[in-house]
Amino acid sequence: MIDHAKNAEIPQASEDSRVSTRRIWITAWIVTAVFMLSNSATPLYVEWQTAMGFSNGTLTVIFAAYILGLLGTLLAAGQLSDRFGRKAVLYPGLLAAVAACVLFASADSVGMLMAARLLTGIAVGVIVSAGMAAVVDTGGHSKKQLASLAASVAMVLGAGLGPLLAGMMAQFVAHHVVTVFTTQLIILATAFMVAARLPSRQHPAREGWKLRFPTVPKQNRLHLALGISAFAPGITSTSFVLSLGPSLLSKLLHVTSPLVAGGTACIMFLAATGIQFAVKRLPVRSLFLLGSAATLLSMICLVAAVIESAPVLLVIAAVFAGAGQGLGQLGGLTLISLHVPVHRRAEANAVLNIGGYVPAALLPIGTGFVIDMTSISLGASLFAAVLAAASVAGAVFVKVKLSK
Repeated sequence: MIDHAKNAEIPQASEDSRVSTRRIWITAWIVTAVFMLSNSATPLYVEWQTAMGFSNGTLTVIFAAYILGLLGTLLAAGQLSDRFGRKAVLYPGLLAAVAACVLFASADSVGMLMAARLLTGIAVGVIVSAGMAAVVDTGGHSKKQLASLAASVAMVLGAGLGPLLAGMMAQFVAHHVVTVFTTQLIILATAFMVAARLPSRQHPAREGWKLRFPTVPKQNRLHLALGISAFAPGITSTSFVLSLGPSLLSKLLHVTSPLVAGGTACIMFLAATGIQFAVKRLPVRSLFLLGSAATLLSMICLVAAVIESAPVLLVIAAVFAGAGQGLGQLGGLTLISLHVPVHRRAEANAVLNIGGYVPAALLPIGTGFVIDMTSISLGASLFAAVLAAASVAGAVFVKVKLSK
């Protein structure tokens, strides 16, 4: 079993103790900016679905194109970042985000939407490996737990602000699709400015390096397995809300407002943000167990929302889903910052996210096609049952393998 307190690294010299908290949060803006794009399309899916006439199964495939791009990028981005420096990898990722904005703004076919989502996934894959590692690097040894918190909060805050902004524009602004993604381009420009201030390379290049499937040192494998066991169910629950939540609101609960769809996603990620500040001093074991409990409660509320046709219960389910993702994510990033060597940190971030995003893609896709073949209520209920079981299994694994 692991006692993470014993393995924590000793703070370094005096200049490291003077790490600027402000600099940590400024660097974290890169993560926020790209994650705003990641979910900006959420309140627009029902509009595109109506205009182009595609099914719920196709909708989840469009959503999963993002995860395909993300996973493909994670295979290389972390290693390239550890080898060549964060900035060298961040620039191509930000350029992919810019291209995605252009495609979203002009989309008139399923193919264009899939291409935009794929490019968004590539950008996010760069951010969750190189970008989040850059934030943690900025904290040095003296503020690595604060930097882990900043990286995790920046991700979920951006993921929530994006759909809220898009939902407001869709509700109140003419030509809102173009307006949403033009605004996002401006936000990305500020992220380029922050990235430009990062050092070109922070760690010495390793000899004999070659690209391979992402791994972590043998002594860190249990750390990553524990992180994935809590993070994966949480992020899968939020993926369901983002991909099928608007359809559930519209077709089953008869709520068609894009502002409600975007607001629900925003509330979900604000919950993920707030819970991390509230529990930041708790041990990692407690973070994981609370995260599993939150995901389980989310699935119970989801089934209740379907049975009772109650939109408010779906919003509560989204809040618990956000809390589950936020807690699992913070615990996983904290274990990485405490135990994984700095020159393998971005690669470890990639492994954590691969473990989380694979089920976050497969389960919603399967659910989308089950809904097409049966009903939206049955599909949502089956999804909830599978994920509830996964969250319980993750909690048992943490209780057995991670010391108090």
